[in-house]
Amino acid sequence: QVQLVESGGGLVQPGGSLRLSCAASGSIFSFSAMGWYRQAPGKQRELVARIINGGSTNYADSVKGRFTISRDNAKNTVYLQMNSLKPDDTAVYYCNAVRVRVDYWGQGTQVTVSS
Repeated sequence: QVQLVESGGGLVQPGGSLRLSCAASGSIFSFSAMGWYRQAPGKQRELVARIINGGSTNYADSVKGRFTISRDNAKNTVYLQMNSLKPDDTAVYYCNAVRVRVDYWGQGTQVTVSS
């Protein structure tokens, strides 16, 4: 059974930074892709950033240049470094992993950007 555990969310002022972590229960090499999604109140869940097993990445236009996704294979962990945070970034952030066309999700971590 795949388990994804997120951490690192919290309250931050506009312009601040946070780093989210997603620890997988097994080797992340088994996943064809891993990524971060977010869902704000009243809105649909949207892709924030994704890293493919070969190492390529893609980002939502709204976070390009501010967010960076990375992974540590030895720790089976994927990170999302978020800089220059804006109030519009406020949402629950979910870790996602894909294996054999099956999606797995973490429980989510709240990120609130407010002064």
